[in-house]
Amino acid sequence: MRDPSLWLILSVGLTFFLAGMVKGVTGMGLPTVAMGVLGTLMTPVTAAALLIVPSFVTNVWQLLSGPSFTALIRRLWPMMLGIVLGTVAGSFVLADGNTRWTTAGLGLALVVYAGFTLGARQLSVSAHCEKWLSPLVGLTTGMVTGGTGVFVIPAVPYLQALGLRKDDLIQALGLSFTVSTIALAVGLGWRGAFQFDGLVLSSLAIAPALAGMWLGQVVRRKVSPETFRRWFLIGLLLLGAELVLKSALQS
Repeated sequence: MRDPSLWLILSVGLTFFLAGMVKGVTGMGLPTVAMGVLGTLMTPVTAAALLIVPSFVTNVWQLLSGPSFTALIRRLWPMMLGIVLGTVAGSFVLADGNTRWTTAGLGLALVVYAGFTLGARQLSVSAHCEKWLSPLVGLTTGMVTGGTGVFVIPAVPYLQALGLRKDDLIQALGLSFTVSTIALAVGLGWRGAFQFDGLVLSSLAIAPALAGMWLGQVVRRKVSPETFRRWFLIGLLLLGAELVLKSALQS
């Protein structure tokens, strides 16, 4: 991305501010919102490159702020390994540059995630099932991440189903998103698709993302998180549908 226009810089800054605000309220959503909105402005692989630095910084912050880092690593390492392998293997989809299919995949991932979360009841995973589900969920999440730049399917519903305490769940989400971010950067770099000239703009997105997170934490104390989460998911559903339609209309 050479010589970005002022309009593009402002659009990226506003996108990461809004995405950071969502993350501040709900504990997740920055990569999902950023990829969804930026996917309407540029190719998904360019959007993924812009996502790397602010996603890494905000997720490491979230990861290190929790109380159970070591315990979560011991419990979730098979899932994290699956995420790494799946993301690096699946990154050829984003790196291929076929914007029609990657845009469609991104939109579909947003629709599936938002629709499932809005309509599904709380799932529960037993300790016995966790042993074989964790690597499978990690591998599937990695393939989706490598193909779309979205980290949430099926990692978020799975982690919510493990019955973790609130603080542990927030930290586990931070762990999953941090690993996904690093693996995506490695996968795109390995395939020669990591756009290093976008790192400057990506680094500039840290400030609005952190500002949005701070504001989101303020909003969380004043607005029902469930109400905010519901409208956030409805917005993602509409955004995903728009991306799928956009892809379908491409010749």
